[in-house]
Amino acid sequence: MSTVKATSSVAQQGFRPGHRQSMGAPTEKPKEGRKTLRRLLSYFSPEIKYVIFLALVVIVTVLASVITPSLQSRAIDDLVSGAFGQIPHILGIMLALYLIHGGATLLQGFLSARLSQRVIYRLRGELFSKVISLPIPYLDSHSHGDIMSRMTNDAENVSNVISSSLSSLFSGVLTLIGTVAVMLSYSVPLTLLTCVTVVLSVVMTRVMSRLMRRYYLRRQELLGSVNGIVEEKVTAIKTVAAYNLQESSIEEFTQASDELTRIGIIADVIGNAMGPLMNMLNNLSFVIVAAFGAWFALRGMISVGVISAFIIYSKQFSRPINELAQLYGQIETAVAGAERIFSILDTASEDKSGARELPITEGVIEFKHVDFSYVPGKQIIYDFNLKIEAGKKIALVGSTGSGKTTVVNLLMRFYDIDAGEITVDGENIKDISCDVLRDSVGIVLQDSVLFTDTVRANLKYADPTITDKKMIEAAESSNCDKVVAALPEGYDTVLTGAGANLSQGQRQLLTIGRAFLSYPKILILDEATSSVDTRTEQHIQNAMVELMKDRTSLIIAHRLSTIQDADMIVVMDHGHIIETGTHAELLAQKGNYYELYMTQFAGNAT
Repeated sequence: MSTVKATSSVAQQGFRPGHRQSMGAPTEKPKEGRKTLRRLLSYFSPEIKYVIFLALVVIVTVLASVITPSLQSRAIDDLVSGAFGQIPHILGIMLALYLIHGGATLLQGFLSARLSQRVIYRLRGELFSKVISLPIPYLDSHSHGDIMSRMTNDAENVSNVISSSLSSLFSGVLTLIGTVAVMLSYSVPLTLLTCVTVVLSVVMTRVMSRLMRRYYLRRQELLGSVNGIVEEKVTAIKTVAAYNLQESSIEEFTQASDELTRIGIIADVIGNAMGPLMNMLNNLSFVIVAAFGAWFALRGMISVGVISAFIIYSKQFSRPINELAQLYGQIETAVAGAERIFSILDTASEDKSGARELPITEGVIEFKHVDFSYVPGKQIIYDFNLKIEAGKKIALVGSTGSGKTTVVNLLMRFYDIDAGEITVDGENIKDISCDVLRDSVGIVLQDSVLFTDTVRANLKYADPTITDKKMIEAAESSNCDKVVAALPEGYDTVLTGAGANLSQGQRQLLTIGRAFLSYPKILILDEATSSVDTRTEQHIQNAMVELMKDRTSLIIAHRLSTIQDADMIVVMDHGHIIETGTHAELLAQKGNYYELYMTQFAGNAT
């Protein structure tokens, strides 16, 4: 196998906790909101039983909140009229409804959380499966941080909206309809008067949210700038100290921090004003209801109990409107996040097709008139011709940017060539399944890749079914057994931070041991010793000699001293092969290779 695989209810005042943050946070607008929303809703289909159950619970919650004020109105009217007989019965029903409301609200929160986690679990799983199968060119041309953000931040935003907003949206609409219907049945004039403050509340919400969004967005931008300055200066602290620029760095930070403080104060003042303003409007509503309700009661148009009910209904009337105004922005942001997730899901997966499914037996590689460009119009490889016989060791050398690593990328089918043909055992690699091709190739990279797992799991990464006996034999052959022996728990030692607790040389020896256990027919060594010291290089070199036995080997060399015994050395320059031959032959030619070698030799001598 291949060594490396391509890699409550809300507050009664109409202002719930978190209101300021959600109102002030910048709202992202999706490009195709309706289409994305419909697609997102399709993920609820397998969870339809939870959706139905949640809807029923919400209906029960809304009915309890709408009926209770009516019962309170009747109890007050009976109390005023002196008919005390029904009051205990009414109070008993009210108590039951309050208990039902509380229990249903708790159940609503549980169902919303469970529904959101089940939906996001499936969505996140699909996204990770897609990311793992994306073509290498896509991953190379897109920010890894952005892809990770879609996996974490965007998915979490969607999850939060489902858990906190879905039921709130449903209950808000139902509460609004039910409350208005009951209020109209009691008194149309008083209902219209109540709507005046609701309209003012909506206008106030829109005006304040625009102001908050503007300043919160600016604050986020400035916060990013401050974080960038801190990260840059801390990362480059030795350079800052060497040039004695601490004072200028402090001045730069202070300027950015001062502006952040100024904007932050304005944003917080506006945000903190939202609650008092909304409460003021709610209190104004109470005054209107109380004043006009008393006047209507004196004229016999309504009873005293209705005034009490209207005070409660006015709260319930304004709350869903404010809540829905908040949810709109949250839902837009979540849909925008879902849109980014779906853009990855809609990206075509890597084409790994190929008619041949049989393992590669010989390992003969041939490049025939290969042309390639990463970007159209900017060619990297020109008419590349090279044949590597089975079991031979071929080294690619050249300056940075000459195309050495690109040749490996093309052989592994990470990228498709523009023209020409690459064959393995006489068969075009386009006709060989990617799984078969990569299972037959082992790679040891310059930057050793290990995973946060046990040493055992890392060595067996290519094939977890390999026996411990074979694993130990491979460790001994690759000289990494001494590294394992020095670890506190041997093969069961967990490599923290993907091997951060090991030296570069130790990590490289482990990757060579992993390559042994993949039993490849073709071996690629991409500058595997360029980042270690000379003594460690010798240990790694001895391990690689064992690894290359009876295998077709393609070596990308940085230190020319490591490839003097190669069967053939290929010198590349700007995508062209300019020299080929053995170490001795190329030195005798006194061409480009000779100059490279003498430059390194002179550098080593000094």
